[in-house]
Amino acid sequence: MKKIIITGGAGYIGSHCVLSLVKNGYIPIILDNFSNSHPSIIKKMESISKKKIIFYKLDIKNKKKLELIFKQHKCQAVIHCAGYKSVNESNRIPIAYLENNIHSTLSLLECMKKNKVYKLIFSSSAAVYNQNQKLPWKETDQIGKTTNPYGTSKYIIERILMDIAKSDPKWIFKIARYFNPIGNHPSGLIGDNSKELPNNLLPYIVKVAQKKLPYLKVYGNNYNTRDGTCIRDFIHVMDLAEGHIAMLKNNQSKKGVEIYNFGTGKGSTVLEVIKAFEKETGIYIPFRYTKRREGDVPISLSSSNKAFKELFWKPKLKLNQAIIDIKATLNL
Repeated sequence: MKKIIITGGAGYIGSHCVLSLVKNGYIPIILDNFSNSHPSIIKKMESISKKKIIFYKLDIKNKKKLELIFKQHKCQAVIHCAGYKSVNESNRIPIAYLENNIHSTLSLLECMKKNKVYKLIFSSSAAVYNQNQKLPWKETDQIGKTTNPYGTSKYIIERILMDIAKSDPKWIFKIARYFNPIGNHPSGLIGDNSKELPNNLLPYIVKVAQKKLPYLKVYGNNYNTRDGTCIRDFIHVMDLAEGHIAMLKNNQSKKGVEIYNFGTGKGSTVLEVIKAFEKETGIYIPFRYTKRREGDVPISLSSSNKAFKELFWKPKLKLNQAIIDIKATLNL
């Protein structure tokens, strides 16, 4: 069985990727410092997968410890999910975001090179795209005019990978540009359980549904959209996890950098998501309009045709299924 090191493997995206790896016959090796995740997630993944999960509590900027793990576990590839991820927080502490996300990636790449591991899947974001261009966004569209430090960190890392690939033909980089992951594993045992206050829409709605927050803040109601609120391309996290498996299984011989969008190509407004949640759960979600949030774009939509054609990947789960899965997790 092939070993795959997965950084941030106890986080929201990472934990779902771990389950898909196990299901597809891989052995995941989790590296996570639990700065924004919970160690208890390991036991839950073991319960779902019926397998022992190998993990190390580690900040991947610690090169000495990272080196020991690479020497102990001869892996086929690395999935790099670790990193700070809040757009809102990145506007408040930009230096921390740039330092952590870029420094950790460079540390990882240096260790991979030393140990002759040249295959990396990098968790990037739709936040790298220039917002003032035709929708839906394709992998060949312009990037770089980012609107927040989180997006800037992802853009810089993408450029780093491109430069490394030019300098050394042994590297195989797959860049996965996520749009808006939602939902959780159908078992209901794991989900988006970040320690930080929710910044993404559905986790915020859940906190309101649980009465842990009094109401939902809707950031802006005067965007040029069908109801004045932002439109996002929501993709079920299990579909996204399967996208990582598709990247591992396909295109293995192609060297250099390949970029794939992962979204549905269909957008929902904030108000539409609220209504869908209320319909599936029967829980009323009070909300208040507030000023626009710095760094938010009005509309974000994916063209995932490249992933369809090259990876034979397609999203299967819709918004309502994501809400049903969240409902099961929270016993709402």
